[in-house]
Amino acid sequence: MKFKAFLTENGVNLLEKRFIPALDKMGKARHLFLTREKAHFLHNLLSGEGIRCFAQFHKETLFDDYCISSQNKDCIAFAIDISLLQRAVRSSVSICSEIGAAGSAANRLQIKLVKKLPPNLIQDVPISKPLSRAQVLELQAALDMAQDLPPTLVQVPDLNKLQNFKAVAPSEDRNLSAQTRSERAISRGDAQSVQVSMKHFSKSLQCHFAKPDCAFYGIAPQVACLTGIFQFFIPGIRETDKSILGQAEL
Repeated sequence: MKFKAFLTENGVNLLEKRFIPALDKMGKARHLFLTREKAHFLHNLLSGEGIRCFAQFHKETLFDDYCISSQNKDCIAFAIDISLLQRAVRSSVSICSEIGAAGSAANRLQIKLVKKLPPNLIQDVPISKPLSRAQVLELQAALDMAQDLPPTLVQVPDLNKLQNFKAVAPSEDRNLSAQTRSERAISRGDAQSVQVSMKHFSKSLQCHFAKPDCAFYGIAPQVACLTGIFQFFIPGIRETDKSILGQAEL
């Protein structure tokens, strides 16, 4: 089982300043799941309680010289403490910047799995024992299921103002209360409802630390849960960057 790669400057910025702070607000149960093409940061995906969320990246978005191999079809997954990863990335970036300022060109930040700590290691992040083949398959199945999109998604214009968000009602319903409109829509089969813990919903709003450009909410198939989809634009243009995806279920 081997993995090593160099973090790109864009990858460092995405992780250090956006996604790691957002994931760190979610809780403790996190996995890093690496495949031949993608890197996934997963929170609580194997548990049926609390918020489940993930951030997914194409390998080129985060890494250069990406090399991975394992007996699980080149898939590797393990539990990781995001707060320790954040500390290591910040410290390593600071050290590499100092080396670069001193005139050395060899200041790229490398990340790799090691059994024993080499003498020139800048930072180490303890991880769990890599997941078994059965556990990797279970994680992949949970990830596939989580990516089933709700039949209807409502765009939220600003995550920071979500508590004041109001959908535009049809003209014939504008004199009715929100509760009455919802009840009528559900009875007509035009809408669905699902019970959501306000504690979990409030915590899910921490996803705004990842600075998504668009946020959508909808009820998952089989009325299983409320799902939030977070999209990111290619810098400089209003076109979705399909190499990055964020999602939360509660």
